Amino acid sequence: MAALINRVRFPLATAELDRRWAQVRALMRERKIEALVIQGANNYVGGGGYFRWFSGLSATGTYPSTLLFPAGDLMTLLQGGPFGGDAKFDGSDPAAYGIGRRMSVPSFPAVSYTWEYDADLIAQAIKHAGYRTVGIVGPDMMYYGFLSRLRTLLSAVDFADPTEAIDLIKADKSEDDIVWIRKAAEMQDEIFAKARAFARPGLHDYEVFTYSEYVGDQLGSETGYFIGSSAPYGEQAWYRGKPYHGRKIREGDVMMWQAENTGPAGWFVHMARFFVFGRAPQELIDAFGAAVEAQKYTLSLLQPGAACRDVFAQYQDYMRARNLPVERRLHCHGQGYENVERPLIRHDETMTVAGNMNIGIHPAVTTENMFMTVCDNFLLHTAGPAERLHKTPQELFEVA
Repeated sequence: MAALINRVRFPLATAELDRRWAQVRALMRERKIEALVIQGANNYVGGGGYFRWFSGLSATGTYPSTLLFPAGDLMTLLQGGPFGGDAKFDGSDPAAYGIGRRMSVPSFPAVSYTWEYDADLIAQAIKHAGYRTVGIVGPDMMYYGFLSRLRTLLSAVDFADPTEAIDLIKADKSEDDIVWIRKAAEMQDEIFAKARAFARPGLHDYEVFTYSEYVGDQLGSETGYFIGSSAPYGEQAWYRGKPYHGRKIREGDVMMWQAENTGPAGWFVHMARFFVFGRAPQELIDAFGAAVEAQKYTLSLLQPGAACRDVFAQYQDYMRARNLPVERRLHCHGQGYENVERPLIRHDETMTVAGNMNIGIHPAVTTENMFMTVCDNFLLHTAGPAERLHKTPQELFEVA
């Protein structure tokens, strides 16, 4: 792994990892948790965020990457590789920072009989260390086969779930985090400007979105994706992914364009705007204006100490009072190494709003024949107004 650091385009500062680990280990000591197990996969599309937050490494594909994170020792890392892979480190190498042991095994989620391999190795490491209380971080991010077998093999171990407390730590973005989050928003602004100059009738949706992805990759984007689509006025231009980008753009069409790609170092923000290939109908102008006002109202509610569920209830009342559709999706939410992470602004969230949160706000105005939204990310401050990170003007963009 020693040569790996020379290939990392945007390495994470070791001081930032130290900061995160210190907060988590204080929590572990408080709760008498001796070690944590963290697993990640699919970081290319916004999975594996817990794994990346703890390790600084990206779990790029579907193959699982697993960490054993002790309260007072170096980490053990298990990743895909040859049978019997087992290397020792002292934790100081930037390419394996904080890692004392790296094991490998060739297991594959689509090959069911290999599901026990990873669990067997992690269970052996836990037994060898003598840990009696182990925390499972982000259990929904783990493969079922791994977690179920781990619990079976470690029947004498007490399992805890500190995910709620770790989510609170992760939601409070550090100065280092914020530097990268700002870069991600700047990158998306530039992508949009170039996509606006590129998009035109006669192209297919996929040509606009793959061009956007290309520009993002050149600017340092590591993972994520673009969604949206074109449609004739009178039909919904909706969130659609790559398999559904086969339509050709025509004069008078509307295109919904949303960037959900990460910036340098893997941080998510997202931005949505609309192209109109001709003159924008007044109905769309009015709907977009209503979405912008709804976003502003939401932002006025996101004050430190506000309960997220109360913010959502007030937003729903705002929409009802204006005869606008209430939100039945996800109105707004935190982002980090995941496209969607806590806090969520909706009825079932227990967290409260705090400073240093990276929040994406995307209110929608929807009818049977129209979908309109605006999406930007905001950095909440402990004092003073929130900061809109995206600088792209909030308007419908007419493409001649």
